[in-house]
Formats: sequence, C-alpha cells, structure tokens
Amino acid sequence: MNSIVKDPLPRKLEIANWVIFGIMITVSLIFTSSYFTLGILLGGLISILNFYWRQRDLTRVFSQMVSLKAKSSVMFRYYIRFAVTAILLFFIIARTPADVIGLLVGLSIVVINIVIQTILMACSKKKSLRRFDPV
Repeated sequence: MNSIVKDPLPRKLEIANWVIFGIMITVSLIFTSSYFTLGILLGGLISILNFYWRQRDLTRVFSQMVSLKAKSSVMFRYYIRFAVTAILLFFIIARTPADVIGLLVGLSIVVINIVIQTILMACSKKKSLRRFDPV
C-alpha cells in the first residue's frame, strides 16, 4: 500500500485540535460544573473524530479521482457521517446529564482551531510582507 505523506497544515490542525481540547477540558474542570465539562468532552471528541473521518474520506476520494462517481461518493460519505453524528448527539442529549452549552462549545473546537490558525497565518504573512516593503 502506498503511504501518503501528510501536508504540514492538516498535521498542524490535528495537533492544535488536541491542544485546544485539552485546554478547554482543563479550564472547564477548574471553573465549571462536571456536567459542563462532560458536554465539552463529548462534543470535542465528536468534533475531532468527525475531522479525522472527513479527512480520511477526502484523501481516499481524491486519490481515486479517476471516475465521475467521486462526487457522489463524497456526498454519500458526508450523509453517513452526518447521520452518525446526529444519532450520537441525540443520545448524548437524551441520555446523559451533559450540559448542552458545553456540548456546543466542544463541537466548536475544530472551528475555533481553524479560525485561530487562519489568524496566525494571516499575521505571519503580513509580517513577512513588511520585511520586503521598501518604504
């Protein structure tokens, strides 16, 4: 099997997801209730696992992009992932004492990470452009 070398950005996103998740859990354990922390824990795990699942599906589809069924394959996998996530969220909300706001915060970990990484990249590009500014 041919192993695919990961691009540095997805690897950076993966590491940062876990770092942000750990920071959120730690801060939540110190300052909030255990139900809120449970919500962040469950939401964060769903969010990060969903990120890995999407990345794996897209890597598989783009490496086999020879047929026209690639788009339908991506959409089919998207709907499967969406259904699994919906079922998990239903059971978490209905069967656990997890706080819904904590769950939403946990589900936002990947989005928060992408926003942070975008800001950092924009700042570093702005800084590198200033070095070459002749003014």
